[in-house]
Amino acid sequence: MFTINEIEKKIMRIRKENAFPLVPFIIDEIRYEKEGDKLFIIARDRSDKSAIIGNSFVIGKLKEELGVKQITVYSKLDLIIKRKKLEESLEKIKGTFLEFLIPIIKAEFNFPPRKWPKLKVDEKALVFLSFNAKAMVGFAEKVGLEAERVGIKYTFPKMEYEAMEGSLKELFFPDEMKLIDIAKERDIKIIIADFPFDLKINENIALLNPLRFLHIGFFEAKYFFGFEKPVRVDKDAIIDFVVDMVAEGLMESTDGANLIWWAMKK
Repeated sequence: MFTINEIEKKIMRIRKENAFPLVPFIIDEIRYEKEGDKLFIIARDRSDKSAIIGNSFVIGKLKEELGVKQITVYSKLDLIIKRKKLEESLEKIKGTFLEFLIPIIKAEFNFPPRKWPKLKVDEKALVFLSFNAKAMVGFAEKVGLEAERVGIKYTFPKMEYEAMEGSLKELFFPDEMKLIDIAKERDIKIIIADFPFDLKINENIALLNPLRFLHIGFFEAKYFFGFEKPVRVDKDAIIDFVVDMVAEGLMESTDGANLIWWAMKK
């Protein structure tokens, strides 16, 4: 439907018409998902990606011209890093009770676009409503787990969950032992939350951060699962959280800056 040459010419014209520098860039591949009307541009490297996006303005104009619902730009390096992470995740769960996630990992190898198989797992998961609460719940539901939701009081008033006492810092750095104790009481073997790691098995209980485990960035998660900001935050904790996400390549610096600015104004 779209060719690399066509897209390159349109981007250069948009940059020129809006007084952006005419910097060179290389597009390696164009992928289009008809079902969701989404266009994926695979740039050669991250500098090419930045030139194509143009501080969101250029890509916004391109989306209008092409008449597509969504355009996302990735660098080839981003996808290589993701594949490496998926390979590591696959090895971590082989021979464990988390092997039911193998079809999801294999589906992610073909990203973009993202097409997950439907799973039905006869298992419960304790889902802690941390910062990416909708992604944590959404992941559990998409892989067929029965989610028992818990979270800090008064943080996500629009979502249903069992309220518990705790500090606002836990929204960004969940208390592992507190959640393990709750999981033990309920005979649950999987805990899903925004942990600062991808996967850890402690006392035969899996502590899983699906975004890190599958290397799904904040922008992708927002569109795939939805996003709901907590109404109360720890301002120091969100800075540490955002800096770590950006460093891991899971959040664009502009998204991180916007989140920090939003938190500071609260």
